[in-house]
Amino acid sequence: MADVAQRLRELFEKLLGVPLPVRVRAWDGSEAGPPNAPVLVVRNRRAVRRLLWKPGELGLARAWVAGDLGIEGDLYTALGLISGLVWERGEDARGLRQALRDPEVRAAVRGLVALAGPPLPPAPPPEEVRRPRRHLHTKRSDRRAISHHYDVGNDFYELVLGPSMVYSCAYWEAPGPDGTLERAQRDKLDLVCRKLGLRPGHRLLDVGCGWGSMAVHAAREYGASVVGVTLSHEQAAYARKRVAEEGLTDRIEIRVQDYRDVADGPYDAISSIGMAEHVGAERYLEYAEDLLKLLQPGGRLLNHQIARRPHRDESAYTLDGFIDAYVFPDGELAPLGTTVTQLERAGFEVRDVESIREHYALTLRGWVTNLEGEWTRAARLAGAGRARVWLLYMAACALAFERNRIGVNQVLAVRAPESGASGLPLRARTWN
Repeated sequence: MADVAQRLRELFEKLLGVPLPVRVRAWDGSEAGPPNAPVLVVRNRRAVRRLLWKPGELGLARAWVAGDLGIEGDLYTALGLISGLVWERGEDARGLRQALRDPEVRAAVRGLVALAGPPLPPAPPPEEVRRPRRHLHTKRSDRRAISHHYDVGNDFYELVLGPSMVYSCAYWEAPGPDGTLERAQRDKLDLVCRKLGLRPGHRLLDVGCGWGSMAVHAAREYGASVVGVTLSHEQAAYARKRVAEEGLTDRIEIRVQDYRDVADGPYDAISSIGMAEHVGAERYLEYAEDLLKLLQPGGRLLNHQIARRPHRDESAYTLDGFIDAYVFPDGELAPLGTTVTQLERAGFEVRDVESIREHYALTLRGWVTNLEGEWTRAARLAGAGRARVWLLYMAACALAFERNRIGVNQVLAVRAPESGASGLPLRARTWN
């Protein structure tokens, strides 16, 4: 069929009820749409079949990960335009069924089926997690989820994260030409240490220690004795190697251990940086209570966690389809207020909350730049599909932080002793 791109545009616009804001290039080489817009490249008929069988975000994600869809032009601009058609429409299966009552919509679906060829659903890409949802956030399911995300290969993460090997929001004290991702990550680690009031000889538990960056910084710069726990064997091996190279084996122990199994408290301080998103709503109070028990009276917790915007009806919250299937299986985001409430219910006194939302957008853009700059090597290390997952996830998340769809906060809490003396400075954010 000649000029497939124009036909695709017409059919999708009828289906969506709005003009497509991107240009389309089809598998026959034809193009249609705004001349200066980013180009959505539909490389084969299979891409259309994926969208027909899974309309919306998951179908687009599957086509992108499999390489059936691509984007030419500025990725952020393209995702920003497409998000208005998919992520921000808020349509569910019930809404799609209602739309199919419209004769024009039904005709558009028939036209797309004719273009797509045999109507068998393509198999999901191998990078997609397929598992039962009956046992969320058991120790076994958490190990599997963490392995899916973090055991991708340390070489791949070195390429994306840069020398700091910190996989959480950086803190940009010096934005602009003098600010680098490496410096911003160092400033974030230092900020956490200062908020925790670390001193030589203090015992620090780093929950979800990653590749050991926080542990090394706390031991080397503040003289702390650190236990870092992770569920990822690859992270632990990398972290132990770093600790040995730094000559800090007498001050740092890295364990492959669930935080629920840590039993050698009390600790003077606990850092939980980018880990609590894996805990889950049903387990969050248990998480907070477990950490409280591990702290001595006056001990501090720094909980660094991504937050979503609250819903008027919280029962309507569902896990993001793409993130759950490809990035963070079983990951859940909670509103900031819910997190603070759960920490207080567990017995913590919350002393400070700092939003660093814009910092994460800058961080993610830095990671995307790293990935795009070494794309060939990244695809070789992790596989082309996995590299496409990370590119889409990080770029889309950068836009989500910029648009205030999600945020990230550092919550400082203390296990106040019976005397009520928190041990924190009278003036907030002096951290000395």
